[in-house]
Amino acid sequence: MFQNLDIFRLSHAMAVHAGTRQSVIAQNMANADTPGYAARDLPAFQTLIETDSAGFGLKTTRDTHLDAGRSPLALQVSDRRDAATDPNGNSVSLETEMLHAVDVKRQHDRAIAIYKHALGVLRAATGRR
Repeated sequence: MFQNLDIFRLSHAMAVHAGTRQSVIAQNMANADTPGYAARDLPAFQTLIETDSAGFGLKTTRDTHLDAGRSPLALQVSDRRDAATDPNGNSVSLETEMLHAVDVKRQHDRAIAIYKHALGVLRAATGRR
């Protein structure tokens, strides 16, 4: 019953996005010395919500409705276009990746905070403080 509340779905999607992005950033750091490796990243979570690829738009009740078969959070990893390349063709900058990792940590903390506050409101509404 409570797993269908949009606030919990949103915080879950934010946490999944942050975890996936952290994985991509870790792969970038691991390949910092690999010749020809292009730095990769995910689109911002806000972009996913605005384009509704996170599944927060139309609701369906059966698998045959509209696009109910798609995954709830479609994350597309793509090469980073703004990254400068080294002479060996590698476009990973460890300093930039560390800044992205801090941003991901903030995003994950925000998702957990939203979840905790929504859970507190739900508990207060049901009288279970």
